[in-house]
Amino acid sequence: MFIDEAKIRVKAGDGGNGCMAFRREKFVPRGGPSGGDGGKGGDVIMESSERHNTLVHFRFNPEYKAERGRHGEGSNKTGREGADVILKVPVGTIVYDEETGDKVFDFSTADQRVIIARGGRGGRGNAQFATSVHQAPRECEPGRPGEEHSYRLELKLLADVGLVGYPNVGKSTLISRISAARPKIADYPFTTLEPNLGVVAVGDARDEISFVVADIPGLIEGAHTGSGLGTQFLRHIERTRLLVHLVDVSDASGRPDVVKDVEVILGELASFGAGLEHKPMIMVASKIDVANKDKLAALKRYSKKHKLKLYEISAVTGKGIEELKYAIAEKVEGLREQESQQADSRSA
Repeated sequence: MFIDEAKIRVKAGDGGNGCMAFRREKFVPRGGPSGGDGGKGGDVIMESSERHNTLVHFRFNPEYKAERGRHGEGSNKTGREGADVILKVPVGTIVYDEETGDKVFDFSTADQRVIIARGGRGGRGNAQFATSVHQAPRECEPGRPGEEHSYRLELKLLADVGLVGYPNVGKSTLISRISAARPKIADYPFTTLEPNLGVVAVGDARDEISFVVADIPGLIEGAHTGSGLGTQFLRHIERTRLLVHLVDVSDASGRPDVVKDVEVILGELASFGAGLEHKPMIMVASKIDVANKDKLAALKRYSKKHKLKLYEISAVTGKGIEELKYAIAEKVEGLREQESQQADSRSA
Protein backbone atom coordinates (compact mmCIF):
# COMPACT_ATOMS: atom_id res chain seq x y z
CA MET A 1 0.00 0.00 0.00
CA PHE A 2 1.51 3.32 -1.09
CA ILE A 3 0.58 6.07 1.38
CA ASP A 4 2.14 9.48 0.66
CA GLU A 5 0.15 11.69 3.06
CA ALA A 6 -0.52 11.42 6.77
CA LYS A 7 -1.52 13.57 9.75
CA ILE A 8 -0.05 12.98 13.18
CA ARG A 9 -0.37 14.40 16.70
CA VAL A 10 2.72 14.41 18.92
CA LYS A 11 3.14 15.23 22.61
CA ALA A 12 6.54 15.58 24.26
CA GLY A 13 6.99 14.42 27.84
CA ASP A 14 6.26 16.79 30.72
CA GLY A 15 9.10 17.68 33.06
CA GLY A 16 9.17 16.07 36.49
CA ASN A 17 8.28 18.13 39.55
CA GLY A 18 10.97 19.41 41.87
CA CYS A 19 11.04 17.92 45.37
CA MET A 20 10.83 19.64 48.73
CA ALA A 21 12.80 17.74 51.34
CA PHE A 22 15.15 18.29 54.30
CA ARG A 23 17.96 16.10 55.54
CA ARG A 24 17.43 14.94 59.09
CA GLU A 25 20.15 12.42 59.72
CA LYS A 26 21.80 11.53 63.02
CA PHE A 27 25.32 12.59 62.06
CA VAL A 28 24.38 15.49 59.75
CA PRO A 29 23.51 18.27 62.21
CA ARG A 30 23.15 20.96 59.55
CA GLY A 31 21.55 18.93 56.77
CA GLY A 32 19.32 21.60 55.38
CA PRO A 33 17.15 21.42 52.22
CA SER A 34 17.80 18.42 50.00
CA GLY A 35 15.00 18.36 47.43
CA GLY A 36 16.25 17.27 43.99
CA ASP A 37 15.22 18.62 40.59
CA GLY A 38 12.71 16.91 38.35
CA GLY A 39 13.89 15.16 35.21
CA LYS A 40 13.43 16.59 31.71
CA GLY A 41 10.57 15.20 29.62
CA GLY A 42 11.35 13.11 26.53
CA ASP A 43 11.51 14.69 23.07
CA VAL A 44 9.67 13.52 19.96
CA ILE A 45 12.29 13.17 17.22
CA MET A 46 11.77 12.53 13.51
CA GLU A 47 14.48 10.79 11.50
CA SER A 48 14.73 9.98 7.79
CA SER A 49 15.40 6.37 6.86
CA GLU A 50 16.08 4.57 3.59
CA ARG A 51 14.35 1.47 4.97
CA HIS A 52 10.94 3.14 4.74
CA ASN A 53 9.26 4.09 1.47
CA THR A 54 5.72 5.06 2.49
CA LEU A 55 3.92 6.78 5.37
CA VAL A 56 1.56 3.87 5.95
CA HIS A 57 2.73 3.32 9.55
CA PHE A 58 1.44 6.81 10.45
CA ARG A 59 -1.95 6.28 8.81
CA PHE A 60 -2.99 3.65 11.37
CA ASN A 61 -1.12 5.04 14.39
CA PRO A 62 -1.37 8.85 14.25
CA GLU A 63 -0.66 9.77 17.91
CA TYR A 64 2.71 9.65 19.67
CA LYS A 65 3.62 10.62 23.20
CA ALA A 66 7.07 10.74 24.81
CA GLU A 67 7.70 9.69 28.41
CA ARG A 68 7.46 12.30 31.17
CA GLY A 69 10.42 13.06 33.42
CA ARG A 70 10.52 11.49 36.86
CA HIS A 71 9.97 13.71 39.89
CA GLY A 72 12.93 14.82 42.01
CA GLU A 73 13.61 13.05 45.29
CA GLY A 74 15.21 13.75 48.65
CA SER A 75 18.96 13.60 49.28
CA ASN A 76 19.41 15.87 46.24
CA LYS A 77 18.40 13.12 43.81
CA THR A 78 17.50 14.43 40.36
CA GLY A 79 14.64 12.65 38.61
CA ARG A 80 15.36 10.47 35.60
CA GLU A 81 14.83 12.02 32.16
CA GLY A 82 11.93 10.77 30.09
CA ALA A 83 12.68 8.50 27.12
CA ASP A 84 12.57 10.06 23.64
CA VAL A 85 10.28 8.82 20.88
CA ILE A 86 11.94 8.46 17.44
CA LEU A 87 9.67 8.44 14.38
CA LYS A 88 11.15 7.04 11.16
CA VAL A 89 10.05 8.63 7.86
CA PRO A 90 11.07 7.95 4.24
CA VAL A 91 13.63 10.19 2.56
CA GLY A 92 11.67 12.84 0.67
CA THR A 93 9.17 13.52 3.47
CA ILE A 94 8.18 17.13 4.13
CA VAL A 95 6.76 18.06 7.53
CA TYR A 96 4.19 20.88 7.73
CA ASP A 97 2.63 22.46 10.81
CA GLU A 98 -1.05 21.56 10.57
CA GLU A 99 -2.24 24.77 12.26
CA THR A 100 -0.09 27.37 10.48
CA GLY A 101 0.74 25.54 7.25
CA ASP A 102 4.43 26.42 7.66
CA LYS A 103 7.09 24.00 6.44
CA VAL A 104 8.92 22.58 9.47
CA PHE A 105 11.51 20.37 7.77
CA ASP A 106 12.33 18.70 4.45
CA PHE A 107 14.08 15.33 4.72
CA SER A 108 16.21 15.27 1.55
CA THR A 109 18.87 12.75 2.65
CA ALA A 110 19.02 9.70 4.90
CA ASP A 111 19.71 9.88 8.66
CA GLN A 112 18.61 13.49 9.09
CA ARG A 113 17.12 14.24 12.52
CA VAL A 114 14.90 17.03 13.81
CA ILE A 115 13.11 17.50 17.14
CA ILE A 116 9.45 18.12 16.37
CA ALA A 117 8.31 18.40 20.01
CA ARG A 118 10.63 19.33 22.90
CA GLY A 119 10.21 17.82 26.32
CA GLY A 120 9.38 20.05 29.28
CA ARG A 121 12.10 21.18 31.67
CA GLY A 122 12.15 19.58 35.10
CA GLY A 123 11.13 21.74 38.05
CA ARG A 124 13.72 22.85 40.61
CA GLY A 125 13.79 21.28 44.05
CA ASN A 126 13.93 23.35 47.23
CA ALA A 127 17.72 22.85 47.49
CA GLN A 128 18.06 25.21 44.53
CA PHE A 129 16.37 28.02 46.44
CA ALA A 130 18.69 27.98 49.48
CA THR A 131 20.64 31.19 50.10
CA SER A 132 22.61 32.63 53.00
CA VAL A 133 19.57 34.50 54.21
CA HIS A 134 16.98 31.88 53.26
CA GLN A 135 18.42 28.64 54.57
CA ALA A 136 15.26 26.54 54.88
CA PRO A 137 13.29 27.22 51.68
CA ARG A 138 9.99 25.49 51.23
CA GLU A 139 9.66 26.45 47.59
CA CYS A 140 9.87 23.98 44.69
CA GLU A 141 8.75 24.15 41.07
CA PRO A 142 6.42 21.94 39.06
CA GLY A 143 7.73 20.53 35.80
CA ARG A 144 7.07 22.40 32.57
CA PRO A 145 4.66 20.80 30.12
CA GLY A 146 6.08 19.25 26.97
CA GLU A 147 5.27 20.70 23.55
CA GLU A 148 2.25 19.41 21.69
CA HIS A 149 1.82 19.77 17.92
CA SER A 150 -0.19 18.51 14.97
CA TYR A 151 1.73 17.90 11.75
CA ARG A 152 0.91 17.02 8.17
CA LEU A 153 3.40 14.74 6.43
CA GLU A 154 3.78 14.73 2.67
CA LEU A 155 6.05 12.36 0.75
CA LYS A 156 7.67 13.39 -2.53
CA LEU A 157 9.63 10.62 -4.17
CA LEU A 158 13.32 11.19 -4.81
CA ALA A 159 14.04 10.08 -8.37
CA ASP A 160 16.34 11.30 -11.13
CA VAL A 161 13.89 10.67 -13.97
CA GLY A 162 10.11 10.93 -14.12
CA LEU A 163 8.07 9.14 -16.81
CA VAL A 164 5.03 11.20 -17.80
CA GLY A 165 2.30 10.88 -20.40
CA TYR A 166 -1.29 9.84 -20.96
CA PRO A 167 -2.55 6.60 -19.38
CA ASN A 168 -1.64 3.39 -21.22
CA VAL A 169 1.19 4.87 -23.34
CA GLY A 170 3.74 2.28 -22.17
CA LYS A 171 5.37 3.86 -19.11
CA SER A 172 5.07 0.77 -16.92
CA THR A 173 6.29 -1.49 -19.71
CA LEU A 174 9.29 0.76 -20.28
CA ILE A 175 10.31 0.82 -16.60
CA SER A 176 10.00 -2.97 -16.50
CA ARG A 177 12.38 -3.24 -19.49
CA ILE A 178 15.08 -0.89 -18.20
CA SER A 179 15.01 -1.82 -14.48
CA ALA A 180 14.11 -4.62 -12.11
CA ALA A 181 10.79 -2.99 -11.23
CA ARG A 182 7.74 -5.11 -12.02
CA PRO A 183 4.70 -2.81 -12.07
CA LYS A 184 1.26 -4.01 -13.04
CA ILE A 185 0.86 -3.94 -16.84
CA ALA A 186 -2.49 -4.27 -18.64
CA ASP A 187 -4.25 -2.99 -21.77
CA TYR A 188 -6.58 -0.54 -20.02
CA PRO A 189 -6.11 3.04 -18.72
CA PHE A 190 -4.99 3.81 -15.14
CA THR A 191 -3.37 0.42 -14.66
CA THR A 192 -0.78 2.20 -12.52
CA LEU A 193 -2.51 3.40 -9.36
CA GLU A 194 0.64 4.35 -7.43
CA PRO A 195 4.15 5.50 -8.41
CA ASN A 196 6.71 2.79 -9.12
CA LEU A 197 10.45 3.25 -8.68
CA GLY A 198 13.14 1.43 -10.62
CA VAL A 199 16.94 1.63 -10.48
CA VAL A 200 18.65 1.62 -13.89
CA ALA A 201 22.35 0.83 -14.31
CA VAL A 202 24.18 1.73 -17.52
CA GLY A 203 27.76 0.86 -18.49
CA ASP A 204 30.31 -1.61 -17.10
CA ALA A 205 31.35 -2.01 -13.48
CA ARG A 206 34.13 0.58 -13.73
CA ASP A 207 32.17 3.34 -15.46
CA GLU A 208 28.67 2.44 -14.34
CA ILE A 209 26.07 5.19 -14.15
CA SER A 210 22.94 4.45 -12.16
CA PHE A 211 19.79 6.51 -11.81
CA VAL A 212 16.31 6.13 -10.33
CA VAL A 213 13.23 6.25 -12.57
CA ALA A 214 9.73 7.00 -11.28
CA ASP A 215 6.73 5.72 -13.22
CA ILE A 216 3.97 8.24 -12.46
CA PRO A 217 0.29 7.27 -12.91
CA GLY A 218 -1.07 8.56 -16.22
CA LEU A 219 -2.16 12.16 -16.63
CA ILE A 220 -5.25 13.40 -18.44
CA GLU A 221 -6.63 16.83 -19.22
CA GLY A 222 -7.61 18.56 -15.98
CA ALA A 223 -5.23 16.48 -13.84
CA HIS A 224 -4.08 19.56 -11.90
CA THR A 225 -7.67 20.22 -10.81
CA GLY A 226 -8.26 16.65 -9.67
CA SER A 227 -9.31 14.76 -12.80
CA GLY A 228 -7.98 11.22 -12.98
CA LEU A 229 -5.11 10.49 -10.62
CA GLY A 230 -2.83 13.34 -11.65
CA THR A 231 -3.29 15.82 -8.83
CA GLN A 232 -2.45 13.10 -6.31
CA PHE A 233 0.89 12.17 -7.88
CA LEU A 234 2.18 15.20 -9.80
CA ARG A 235 4.18 16.28 -6.75
CA HIS A 236 6.30 13.15 -7.05
CA ILE A 237 8.06 14.55 -10.12
CA GLU A 238 8.89 17.90 -8.46
CA ARG A 239 12.29 16.58 -7.33
CA THR A 240 13.24 14.81 -10.56
CA ARG A 241 16.08 16.14 -12.69
CA LEU A 242 14.69 14.99 -16.04
CA LEU A 243 11.27 14.22 -17.51
CA VAL A 244 10.76 11.53 -20.16
CA HIS A 245 7.53 12.21 -22.03
CA LEU A 246 6.02 9.13 -23.68
CA VAL A 247 3.61 9.64 -26.56
CA ASP A 248 1.59 6.79 -28.06
CA VAL A 249 1.96 6.96 -31.87
CA SER A 250 -0.21 3.88 -32.51
CA ASP A 251 -3.92 3.86 -33.23
CA ALA A 252 -4.68 2.02 -29.98
CA SER A 253 -5.03 5.23 -27.96
CA GLY A 254 -8.09 6.44 -29.87
CA ARG A 255 -6.69 9.99 -29.85
CA PRO A 256 -5.97 11.17 -33.41
CA ASP A 257 -3.80 14.22 -32.63
CA VAL A 258 -0.45 13.45 -30.96
CA VAL A 259 0.52 17.13 -30.90
CA LYS A 260 -2.57 17.91 -28.85
CA ASP A 261 -1.67 15.01 -26.54
CA VAL A 262 1.76 16.54 -25.94
CA GLU A 263 0.39 20.03 -25.37
CA VAL A 264 -2.25 18.78 -22.92
CA ILE A 265 0.38 17.05 -20.78
CA LEU A 266 2.69 20.09 -20.91
CA GLY A 267 -0.25 22.29 -19.96
CA GLU A 268 -1.01 20.09 -16.94
CA LEU A 269 2.63 20.24 -15.82
CA ALA A 270 2.59 24.04 -16.11
CA SER A 271 -0.76 24.36 -14.31
CA PHE A 272 0.47 22.36 -11.33
CA GLY A 273 2.53 25.41 -10.34
CA ALA A 274 5.83 23.84 -9.24
CA GLY A 275 7.98 24.74 -12.26
CA LEU A 276 7.56 21.30 -13.81
CA GLU A 277 7.30 22.79 -17.30
CA HIS A 278 10.87 24.12 -17.02
CA LYS A 279 12.49 20.76 -16.34
CA PRO A 280 14.67 19.23 -19.09
CA MET A 281 12.65 16.80 -21.20
CA ILE A 282 13.26 13.93 -23.59
CA MET A 283 10.46 13.08 -26.03
CA VAL A 284 9.72 9.41 -26.73
CA ALA A 285 7.52 7.94 -29.44
CA SER A 286 6.25 4.69 -27.92
CA LYS A 287 4.70 1.60 -29.56
CA ILE A 288 6.76 2.23 -32.69
CA ASP A 289 6.19 -1.40 -33.76
CA VAL A 290 2.54 -0.55 -34.56
CA ALA A 291 3.01 3.15 -35.31
CA ASN A 292 0.67 5.27 -37.38
CA LYS A 293 3.02 6.97 -39.88
CA ASP A 294 1.07 10.24 -39.87
CA LYS A 295 1.18 10.46 -36.06
CA LEU A 296 4.89 9.71 -35.99
CA ALA A 297 5.60 12.32 -38.66
CA ALA A 298 3.58 14.94 -36.75
CA LEU A 299 5.46 14.18 -33.53
CA LYS A 300 8.80 14.46 -35.36
CA ARG A 301 7.85 17.89 -36.73
CA TYR A 302 6.73 19.06 -33.28
CA SER A 303 9.92 17.82 -31.60
CA LYS A 304 12.13 19.45 -34.23
CA LYS A 305 10.25 22.75 -33.96
CA HIS A 306 10.67 22.83 -30.16
CA LYS A 307 14.25 21.46 -30.23
CA LEU A 308 13.36 18.31 -28.33
CA LYS A 309 15.33 15.12 -28.93
CA LEU A 310 12.94 12.38 -30.09
CA TYR A 311 13.58 8.68 -29.51
CA GLU A 312 11.50 5.94 -31.12
CA ILE A 313 10.98 2.85 -29.00
CA SER A 314 8.96 -0.30 -28.70
CA ALA A 315 8.95 -1.63 -25.16
CA VAL A 316 7.43 -4.88 -26.47
CA THR A 317 10.08 -5.70 -29.09
CA GLY A 318 12.91 -3.83 -27.39
CA LYS A 319 13.62 -1.55 -30.35
CA GLY A 320 15.33 1.70 -29.30
CA ILE A 321 15.35 0.79 -25.58
CA GLU A 322 19.15 0.65 -25.18
CA GLU A 323 19.64 3.90 -27.10
CA LEU A 324 17.07 5.65 -24.91
CA LYS A 325 18.59 4.22 -21.72
CA TYR A 326 22.06 5.52 -22.57
CA ALA A 327 20.64 8.91 -23.62
CA ILE A 328 18.86 9.26 -20.29
CA ALA A 329 22.00 8.24 -18.38
CA GLU A 330 24.11 10.79 -20.27
CA LYS A 331 21.58 13.56 -19.63
CA VAL A 332 21.25 12.71 -15.93
CA GLU A 333 25.02 12.64 -15.47
CA GLY A 334 25.30 16.05 -17.11
CA LEU A 335 22.58 17.49 -14.87
CA ARG A 336 24.27 16.06 -11.77
CA GLU A 337 27.58 17.69 -12.71
CA GLN A 338 25.79 20.98 -13.36
CA GLU A 339 24.12 20.87 -9.93
CA SER A 340 27.47 20.02 -8.30
CA GLN A 341 29.17 22.99 -9.96
CA GLN A 342 26.35 25.32 -8.87
CA ALA A 343 26.64 24.03 -5.28
CA ASP A 344 30.42 24.59 -5.31
CA SER A 345 30.03 28.13 -6.63
CA ARG A 346 27.49 28.97 -3.91
CA SER A 347 29.76 27.65 -1.16
CA ALA A 348 32.88 29.44 -2.50
